[in-house]
Amino acid sequence: MREIVLDTETTGLNPEKGDKIVEIGCVELENHLPTGKTYHQYINPMRAISQEVVAVHGLTEEFLSDKPLFEEIADDFLAFVGENTPLVIHNAAFDMNFLNYELKACGKAELPNPVIDTLLIARKKFPGARVNLDELCKRYKVDASRRTVHGALLDSELLADVYLELITNRELNFSSTQKKQQNQTVSHNLKNVSRETFPVREWNLDPTEESAHTEFLSKIKNPIWGEI
Repeated sequence: MREIVLDTETTGLNPEKGDKIVEIGCVELENHLPTGKTYHQYINPMRAISQEVVAVHGLTEEFLSDKPLFEEIADDFLAFVGENTPLVIHNAAFDMNFLNYELKACGKAELPNPVIDTLLIARKKFPGARVNLDELCKRYKVDASRRTVHGALLDSELLADVYLELITNRELNFSSTQKKQQNQTVSHNLKNVSRETFPVREWNLDPTEESAHTEFLSKIKNPIWGEI
């Protein structure tokens, strides 16, 4: 089963107010595991980027000035993700809103792909807890030391590891109540274990078998039972 873990970086929060995508990062999964295939592209937004936003992802207007426009990379991006491949995204509504806005702006259809939102999975699994990517990396001991700023490809790589933990780690899915009930059940079952003992079964060897066994033992060098 093929899936694409995806992340974007942008100039702001709202494409309808002129904010644009400046970076796309994708990691291909096969049966939930990275294949090593990735897609990564910086994009020239053709607009100013505030210092507050630069502080988040580190991408300046100068750095992006010679990068292609979204319409120039759209076909390559669409070819990588495919039409039916599920997209794994943390806070999917944000990224999908930007991607679909950019696609429509260059005359292309919105993404038809099914979407798996890891933010919703994490909120359901850990109600009331902080479930941003940094916190999930800490919870699952995913090494995020390289993440000094947000980066679309790096964040996709980290999310791929977190996603695997979210969908397979059953122990962390137990609530304290479930654990208590489970422990009570185990304790109750142990109390009802029969203490009845069974008679010792005797295994009698004939002389031929006993001789063969003795000969076999004599061939073992420095047996530990010789030190007793």
